Amino acid sequence: QVQLVESGGGLVQPGGSLRLSCLVPGSIFSQYSMSWYRQSTGKRREWVAVVYRPGNANYQDFAKGRFTISRDNAKNTVYLQLTSLKPEDTAVYYCKPGISGWDSWGNGTLVTVSS
Repeated sequence: QVQLVESGGGLVQPGGSLRLSCLVPGSIFSQYSMSWYRQSTGKRREWVAVVYRPGNANYQDFAKGRFTISRDNAKNTVYLQLTSLKPEDTAVYYCKPGISGWDSWGNGTLVTVSS
């Protein structure tokens, strides 16, 4: 089974920043776009951002101007830089390759924004 390993979450105050990382098997990373999703308690998992193989990206409206997605093709790693964090950004964050029907979610990394 393919393993995605998310890391970098933690407790941060409102207005703070974090950088999330996701290590992806090279056979997948080199071929597909990569997205970040998040899931808050009691809510459905929602898409946050996507980065394509050339490096261009798209964002959900709530992420525009605050979050930055990027990928390091040499390290098979996708990042999500979170800034100006708000309490409503509290969630478990997951990465996912752009594969239709993908179901091998990692454990995610928990981001808690609280004073």
